[in-house]
Amino acid sequence: MNFLAHFHLAWPEEGLVVGALEGDFRKGWLRGELPGNIERGVALHRAIDAYTDSHPLMAELRREFPQAMRRYAGILIDLSFDHYLSLHWDKFSDLPLANFIPIVYHQLEQNSHHLSGSAEHMRKRMLQHDILGRYNDWETVPASATRIGERFRRGNPFEDVRADIDPVRNKLEQAFLEFYPELQSWAATTRQRLN
Repeated sequence: MNFLAHFHLAWPEEGLVVGALEGDFRKGWLRGELPGNIERGVALHRAIDAYTDSHPLMAELRREFPQAMRRYAGILIDLSFDHYLSLHWDKFSDLPLANFIPIVYHQLEQNSHHLSGSAEHMRKRMLQHDILGRYNDWETVPASATRIGERFRRGNPFEDVRADIDPVRNKLEQAFLEFYPELQSWAATTRQRLN
């Protein structure tokens, strides 16, 4: 899952939402350096990633990509799932996406003093470019993958990402629609366990 899904699965608890962003950047043990609700959000983020990455449907979906791309397929799946969440938002939330996004941006702003430098940089970039609002456009998926790939030391595996991802768009959407309700239920149970 990428940003939109992590925020949605953490919703509505503000600390969990903030931890959903910090979870991409904070490594190592959680030792009480953050407020408890934000640390629970980091823990939830990690649990969601572990559950998703180990799910048999994800292994099946990775095999849809060319052999050379399978190592990186998780990134493409995460980005595309945020796209499909944006497209099918009304199936998964009573709060309209147009209302959800500014609330999330506000919650992150109000708690920016708790974010690590990298997470704060991403928060500002997210707001500046309205990253959450752009997920409804498929072009965001390959463009984001290309930007992510630019950070790789051994070349950008996503330079020709369209050739790898466009042929599996329908399978990605079907997998998302099958998997996300299960993930929502699992995340709700996990949130209760973390309290």
